[in-house]
Amino acid sequence: MNAGRLIHDANQIALYFAAYPHDEAVAGIADHIRKFWDPRMRASLRVILDANDETLHLLVRQAGEKLKP
Repeated sequence: MNAGRLIHDANQIALYFAAYPHDEAVAGIADHIRKFWDPRMRASLRVILDANDETLHLLVRQAGEKLKP
């Protein structure tokens, strides 16, 4: 899966959770990615997060902290 598609998908998840209270949104995004993304997708997202890609929604970047191994 390419980086652009991962960013798009992660941002779509963030848009869904954006209506939730902040802490619930961050936890919900992390939980969704943990449950439904395969290990390769999570590893690719980690690379994108480590590169501080500004195209990722802020909530995804914050959820990334909860996804660290």
